Amino acid sequence: MTPRSSPCTTSRILAPTAPRRKSSVLRSDDLTDHVTSSFENDLHDQRESHGSYPASLDGIWLHPLTSRIDNQLLRGYELDIKGHFDRIVPVLKQLSALQKEPDFITKAQALAKAELGFTMPLTILEKAWVKGLDMRSLFAWCVFEAYEQISDDFFRCDPLIGAEGGIRSELFESFLLECGFHLLDITPCADGRLAHAIAYVLRLPFSSVRRRSHAGALFDIENTVSRWVKTEHLRYREAKPNPALASTRYLKIAVYHFSSYDPHHKGCAAHGSSAASAASAALMRLRDFRESIEKSFCCGASVDFLLIGIDTDTDSIRIHIPAENSTVDLAAWLDVRDIYCATLKLNAEAARKVIVSMILKAARSGSPDEGMLKFICQLVENNLSQIDYVRQFHKSKYADADHAERFIGVGIGFKEIHLRNLTYFAHLDTVEEGAPDLDVGIKIFKGLNVSRDLPIPVVVRFDYHSNVPGARERAIQDCNRVQRAIQDRYAELYNSGMLHILLTVRDRDQYSPSEAIKSTIDLVVGGSH
Repeated sequence: MTPRSSPCTTSRILAPTAPRRKSSVLRSDDLTDHVTSSFENDLHDQRESHGSYPASLDGIWLHPLTSRIDNQLLRGYELDIKGHFDRIVPVLKQLSALQKEPDFITKAQALAKAELGFTMPLTILEKAWVKGLDMRSLFAWCVFEAYEQISDDFFRCDPLIGAEGGIRSELFESFLLECGFHLLDITPCADGRLAHAIAYVLRLPFSSVRRRSHAGALFDIENTVSRWVKTEHLRYREAKPNPALASTRYLKIAVYHFSSYDPHHKGCAAHGSSAASAASAALMRLRDFRESIEKSFCCGASVDFLLIGIDTDTDSIRIHIPAENSTVDLAAWLDVRDIYCATLKLNAEAARKVIVSMILKAARSGSPDEGMLKFICQLVENNLSQIDYVRQFHKSKYADADHAERFIGVGIGFKEIHLRNLTYFAHLDTVEEGAPDLDVGIKIFKGLNVSRDLPIPVVVRFDYHSNVPGARERAIQDCNRVQRAIQDRYAELYNSGMLHILLTVRDRDQYSPSEAIKSTIDLVVGGSH
C-alpha cells in the first residue's frame, strides 16, 4: 500500500465491589440546579454562547442548547471523510475513458493524485493496454487507500477533538465520575447507520467510551464480563480511573435502532425491522449481563445499564428511563424530539429545567437515581445538537435512509470510525463466532456493490499491545486466520474477484494509525524462468 506520513505525538486492600445506592426521592425543582451544573457547563468557555433565544442559521431556527460550533466541526469532518470514498467511482470512470491514450499512465497517476491523494498501482495500469483496466481491483485498492488515509488523519490530527488526555475527554471523564460511573461501555448495533452513534448522536468523546458493535446490539455476555473484570482489576491494582472502594459503578448501554419513516422495512435487519423486538432483545442481553456479574462475584458486585434507541432517519434518540432498582418499562420511553419541540422557544436555563421535568415524568417504573438522571440529562442535551445537525445539513431526514456503507470492518478495533454509513462492523475474534454479524454485512454489500459489479471491500483489523512480547506477530496471525476463514466461507465471491480483503493491525499502546500488512489484490509482476 502507499506509504503514509507519521502520526503526531500526542494501594487497595479489598476486592472490587459495587456501592450500595443511596435511596432518594427525586423532584425536578430540587435537582435542576444540580443537574445543570454539567459537563456542557464545564465546556462553556469552549463553546459559542447561544444567547437567550434560538439562533437562526440559513433560515433554520436552532435549539437554544445546540452547539453551532460543534455542528460545523462535525459537518466538515463528514464532508471530508466521505469525500475520500465518494470520489473513487467518478475517478475510475475517468480512468476508463483515458486508458487508450498513449500517455495514459502519466495522466492516470496525475488524476488519481489530484483527486484522491494517492497514486494507482503501476502493475495494474501497465496491463490496461492488453485487456483493459482491472476495475474491480482498482476499486478495492482505492477503498483500502482511502481507509488508510482517514486512519492516518484521525490519529495525527484528532479531528473530532476526542483523543485521550484532551480537554474534552478529561472533562467528560470527570463528569462521568460525578454521575457515579467509572466506565462507560456502549454496544450499538453493527449497522453502519449507527457507526456515528458515539461522536455524533450522543456527542461523547470517543476515547472516553468503550465501544463494541454487534448485530442487533446483541453483545457477547462472556466477553463483556471479562472486560468488566479487567476494569475492576485495574481499579483494584492501580486506582484507575478511581479506587475500587469509590462509590461508582460500571455503566453498560445497548443501542438499538428503528426507522420513523419506514418502520417496517428500514429498521434493524437482525430483528426483522421490529423496534419492539430490537428493544426487547437488547434489554434481555443487558439484564443477563447484570445477572452474570451478580452471580459470579461477591460483595454486591453489579452494574448499571441503560437502553437507548436511535431513529436512523433523524438521529433523535429515545431513552428507556430506568428506575433506581434498574427496572425498565419497554413500553415507555422519552423521545428527545418531544423535548426538542417543547423547549425550542425557551432560553437555555428554562430548557434545562424542562428536560429534568420530562425525564422524571417519563420514568414510569420509578425515578432514576441522581447520578443516572444527571447523565441522561446530558445525553438529551447532546442529542438536541444532533437533531439540529440533521435539520441543518440533511434537510431534517437522511437521504440515505437505507444502507450505504463503504466497506466492512472485521475483527477488533476501528477506534477511528465515527461516521454514519461509512462502515458495517463485524466485531469478532473468529469468523465462526461472528458469522451472524458477518453474514448480514455480506448480504448488505451484495446489494450495495455486487449488484453494480463492484467487489466487497473488507478490512480485517486486530489491535495489540506492544508492551506484550510477540503481540504484533500474534495479531498478524489472527488477521491471516480470519482472512482464510472469510475466503472459505465466501469462496464464490472471493474466487470471482468480488471480494477483496485488507489486513491491518494497530498498536493500542501508541496513539498511532493502523498498519497495513497485506491485501488480496494481486500486484505481482511476472518474472523470467
